[in-house]
Amino acid sequence: MEIVSGWTAPGTRAVREAGAAGGGAGREERAVCVQCGEPAEYPASTRGATLCPVCEWHEAERVACSC
Repeated sequence: MEIVSGWTAPGTRAVREAGAAGGGAGREERAVCVQCGEPAEYPASTRGATLCPVCEWHEAERVACSC
């Protein structure tokens, strides 16, 4: 499954091949969203629970004040 940003779902063949081929010299591996498993915009070394842009948006909607 390919995503609009060009990332593929974790564990797919394309991701493994890109990592093995050293695609993106100097680029750090991306963190995986803790809710849906899609790649996040943050490096894997980011501390805490990382979310992809879609899950971040849904989380912001969920916790927004409805006053």
